[in-house]
Order: sequence, then structure tokens, then C-alpha cells
Amino acid sequence: MDTTISNFDGIHRIHLMGIGGAGMSGLALLLAELGFEVSGCDMIHTSYIDKVLKEEVAVVLGHGHAHMEKFLPDLLIYSSAIPEDNEEILAARARGIAVAKRGEVLSWIFDSRCGIGVAGTHGKTTTSSMISLILEQAGFHPTLAIGGELCDIGVNAKLGEGRFMVAELDESDGSFEKFHPEISVITNVDWDHVNFYPTFESVLEAFSRFFSNLKSDGLLVFCGEDAGLARLLSLGRIPEGAISYGWGASWNWGASNVYHKPGGGVSFTLLHEGQREGEVELAISGEHNILNTLASCAVAHRLGIPFPVIKRTLRDFKGAKRRLQHVGSFEGIDVYDDYGHHPREIAATLGTLEHMFPERPLRVVFQPHRYTRTQALFKDFASVLAVADTLILLPIYQADEEPISGITSLLISDHLPAEKKQACLMPKTLDDAVFLLEDLCEEGDIVLTIGAGDVSLIGDNLLAKAKTHLVRV
Repeated sequence: MDTTISNFDGIHRIHLMGIGGAGMSGLALLLAELGFEVSGCDMIHTSYIDKVLKEEVAVVLGHGHAHMEKFLPDLLIYSSAIPEDNEEILAARARGIAVAKRGEVLSWIFDSRCGIGVAGTHGKTTTSSMISLILEQAGFHPTLAIGGELCDIGVNAKLGEGRFMVAELDESDGSFEKFHPEISVITNVDWDHVNFYPTFESVLEAFSRFFSNLKSDGLLVFCGEDAGLARLLSLGRIPEGAISYGWGASWNWGASNVYHKPGGGVSFTLLHEGQREGEVELAISGEHNILNTLASCAVAHRLGIPFPVIKRTLRDFKGAKRRLQHVGSFEGIDVYDDYGHHPREIAATLGTLEHMFPERPLRVVFQPHRYTRTQALFKDFASVLAVADTLILLPIYQADEEPISGITSLLISDHLPAEKKQACLMPKTLDDAVFLLEDLCEEGDIVLTIGAGDVSLIGDNLLAKAKTHLVRV
């Protein structure tokens, strides 16, 4: 039975599978604000579920065909992490209930507004968060749909009164090709999500198709420093009139005179068409965040937002959760957490910490995410993680994948430089990692937990033990 659908016509009740994820919970909040009767389910209870429960969204744990009878939805939305043969999806199709993926439904909302879409392999969440906050501070009252929670606003999605919508567009399952932005921002193009994109060429082709989705008179903003985008530019795939950003005066928007502040934060001179626009200060750190800032400035300028508003907003911007987030301190030890799960992201995060704390030892806890990604990139992981003074390497977080024979975290440790192998520890559980950190850490250390799985629980647990005086005194 055909259950495809292309809009909300005739839809009143909507059920979301995977509602505990960042993206799906955000969509649930938007749909509830739009007036739909919303329900959802997931396998585990997450902090995002707590947020949708506050909006009176009904949530149950587990997946099953009985949910179709319990909630009687007109539309079932499911996460791309859920296989097509799941019994709940099959039950919906058998009943003639419309079925769609998250990206499809979000695109219906997005395309009905003046959409600002942020795509790219890395940096989407921070860049879309910056743009969202600038528009908010400028009085645009935008609608938001972001893959991480904004520290400044406290949500990852909300329905705004204005005509603009800022959305983080996900390339991981190809769903970003469903969107038709007025303004597209492309932060970079890299090979990731190897379970979906078998080669780097297939990633380049997907982004090329996405470029053609711009609405008429739309604007593309792209990072000229990125190798993947430079390749697309050389192939003539970047639309004419696109706005570039990068280091120095050779791009439409540039940064010079960069200064990394000890302990965190950066400042730089903002250039527009080679001319000084003004000085910008950021509370967040990292050269990658300067590039994200340039993209945000290009969008804000296009919308006519005055530079003083942009500058003030960027100065106060606190970032998104799990993006080099300082989660606490104890006994002179600082604990940070980051979502990075690709070698390029990890390298940027570690480089930022070296700028912030050049003299302090760095204890890194890394949790590889997905067997397919580890299989494809284990040598790159080993290369970038070698800068850690101590590396605590966790088992692979499998997400929705089945194990692959011979693919374990040992692949990474085996390819570390010889002098670094002795500084690599491989606990079997998160709790074991906490015990290791208790023994290892000394005053002045920096602890970084990094990965897209549940590795952030380690920092929380370590700090909780410190508060109850279980960490040595």
C-alpha cells in the first residue's frame, strides 16, 4: 500500500519514532507548536525526552505495532537510524498510515519559510546556532531547528513569529537534498557517514546536487579554505555569485590578526571585500569557530543586520552543548566534553585546547562512533589522537550498526606512534574509565571526553564523585 506523502494536508495526529534524539525531539517540539497532536517513542529515555514531555507530548519507551492503535496517528515519522523493516513502520504501512523520514517532514516546514540552511560535514551546529542567535537578537524572531542545544537559548528547536527559519541540514542520510533554501551555508565537505557514502566522490556529488536546490535569487555562502569545497569550485559546481569566507583578504569575508586568549576565547579583525569591518571577540575558542563566525557574518550582512548587533551577539555567544563544553572542575582539574567523532573534528578540538592551555597535560577519553567509520578512518584517528598526553580509548559505540569482524578500538591503538602506545589505556566500560581518571589525574590536568555516543557520562560521573568526596583529597 502506497503511504507516501508530500505535505501536511489531512494530518492531525503525528507519531515520531526515535523522539529521544536531538533532531527528532526538535521536530516534535515544532510540530506541537504548530498545533498537531504529537506522540513519540524511543528505546531509551534521554534528556531530550524530558524536554518534549514538558510540552505535553506523549512518549513511550520501546518500538511496537501497538503504538498505531494507542495513538492512531495520521502520519508516522521515523529516524533514519531505524530500519525500514521495523514492525512499527510495517504496521503503519499496512494500515495505510502515511510514513515519512524526519528530513522530509522538516523540509515541508522549512520550504514554506525563508529558509537559511546550514550544511557541511563539520561545524553545522555551531554555525546555525550563531546565525540563530544573531537573528534573535536583531528582532527577526526566527524558527529554529538545530542538531544541538543552544546554551544561549536553551532549546534546539522553536517556532518563531518571523518569516525566517534557520535549520541544520543533515547530509548523513542524504535528507539535506530535500531542502530548498533562500540562503545556504556550506561549512566544508569531507568524507564521513561511510555507511551511506561509499566514497568521497559520492559525497561531492551529493553536495553538488544540493547546490542546485537554492531558490531563485538564493545565496550560497561557502568556506574557501576547505579542500572539498575548493575541489567543487575547480569543477565549476559552485554557483555564480556565491560568497566565500576564509583567512585573510582574498575572500569576500576574511579574518586577520587572530589572537588566542589564554584560558579561552579568541579575537580577530573582520574583513569584508578586503576592507576592515571591525574587531570581533568570541568567548568560544578555536580557529574553526572563527570560520564559523565568518559564515554567520556573511548571512547577517545579507539580511541587513547592523555590525554592532552582530558583534555584540558574537561576543556573548556561549556555543552549543557538547561543543568543547566546560562541564566542571575539581581539585584544579578542568573537565571538557565534545561531540567530535571524525578525525578532522577531533584535531580541531585538540588544537583549540592546546591554544587555550599550552602548558597543561591533556587526558583524552575517546569513544569511536560506528564500526563503519572506525574501519574507514582508524589510521586518521590514531594520527590526531597521538597529541594527547594520555589516551583512554573506549570500545566502539555501535549506534544502529551490527559489529564488523575484526573492527575494534584496537585498530586505533595499534596504529599509534610507538612512543604513544604505552600512554594508551583501554578500559572496557565507562565506569572503568572513571576509575582510571581518578587514579591518573592531578592538579592542572585537562580532561576531555570526546565522541558522539554516551562518553559524556564519564565527565558527569567523575564530577559527581568529586562532589561526594569519593575522588581523593
